[in-house]
Amino acid sequence: MKHIVTIQHTQSQHHVNGMVGSWTDWPLTDLGLAQADAIGKKLAAELGSCRPALYSSDLLRAKQTAEQIARQLGATPILRQGLRERNLGRCCGKSVQWLRENLECQENTIDDRLFSDGESRRDAWNRLRPFFQEIMDDSQKTILLVSHGDLLGLFHAMFLGMDVESLNSRQLSGPAGGVSHLTVKEDGRRQVWRIGDLSYLT
Repeated sequence: MKHIVTIQHTQSQHHVNGMVGSWTDWPLTDLGLAQADAIGKKLAAELGSCRPALYSSDLLRAKQTAEQIARQLGATPILRQGLRERNLGRCCGKSVQWLRENLECQENTIDDRLFSDGESRRDAWNRLRPFFQEIMDDSQKTILLVSHGDLLGLFHAMFLGMDVESLNSRQLSGPAGGVSHLTVKEDGRRQVWRIGDLSYLT
């Protein structure tokens, strides 16, 4: 059985300072660091002697989350650009208020881009897809992924076998610090048995 644990990075400075996240390299807050440490301790207790593979987005807030977790698990984070949050283009480094006031396009479909130099959800799906396939084909039995809200929503949709077009009418999302557990049984059946669990933060 394959066990995949996805972790949405914990509280970042952009969660509290009114700025856009996306590809801007915001660090975790002190609370976010403590939250990541708590996640690591609980996962270490659950996984016992298991030494999982640990992949992370290379953006600072995800990297710091992965590093805190890795300390508890004796693992080394493998950084991957494919796990980055969706690129929102020229609003990176700007405030959420600036984004609202300068929005180029409403996001009504998976092909809409908020800004012309950013990614649509389909773009992000296509960027993530090779990594998803790599993980599903990997012989490693326990794999941890640290990423971002939009990207993990896409990863979970892929895991459930959803078609990208279905994201025009539905969406999977979760909170900062949410932990999800996915399994692939020996017969190939996929199961989501915990999603966006915040109990790891306490």
